[in-house]
Parts: sequence; structure tokens; C-alpha cells
Amino acid sequence: MPVLSSLDHLVLTVADIAATTRFYTTVLQMEIEEFHPADGSTRTALKFGQQKINLHPASAPFEPKAQNANPGSADLCFLTQTPLADWQSHLHAHDIQIEEGPVPRTGATGPILSLYLRDPDGNLIEISTLS
Repeated sequence: MPVLSSLDHLVLTVADIAATTRFYTTVLQMEIEEFHPADGSTRTALKFGQQKINLHPASAPFEPKAQNANPGSADLCFLTQTPLADWQSHLHAHDIQIEEGPVPRTGATGPILSLYLRDPDGNLIEISTLS
């Protein structure tokens, strides 16, 4: 029987790639990567660790795409080893509102402690530490 081993990347449909990359690089410390798929286009991704988020512009999303590709429809949880108090200070310094937290939650491997905020499109972003 076939078995999946890991997630390679995910796609966010965004209203403004520049605003999104500013937020994710400045606030969440990710790196921008431009890449060129087989169709010859130039695309933008965000990288952190071994993970990648491809960005699709809502005005002209790349094919194939999700059936309902809309900005603000994602809910993403990122793990960190940095104490959440440090994240709270960092977010405050960037005038980012924390919607909730720290609050206990359950992650993929067990208990986590989470902060919630939103990106420029309104996607829910969860920053969590393992408990």
C-alpha cells in the first residue's frame, strides 16, 4: 500500500505578493526564493528550514490551483524553539496584534503552546512551542 512521507510545499493565494513577502520575511524571519518552473515563469516562494510556501497571486493564480483559491483562507501553524515571550516582544515591535495566546493546543505530535495572529491577507497564523 502507498504511504506518504512528508509535505514538500504548500501554496498560499495572496492579494499582494510584495506585502506578503514583507510580512513573512520581516515578522516571521523567512527567506524569499524566486524559482522558474518548467513553463518558464518566475514565481515566488518563502523558505524556512526545509519547508517552502509557494505564493500565487489571486489576480492570476497559476494552474493547476485549488478549486477555491482565495486570499485569507489558510490556517497555518509554525513550530518554534524560541520562547513565546520573545515572539510576543518581536510581534509588538512590529505592531502585529496577537489575537489569542499563549494558549495550550494539540499539535501533530502532542501538546503545544500557541500564539495567534494574522498575515496581510487575514490568514490565521499560529506560532507554537512544543509543550
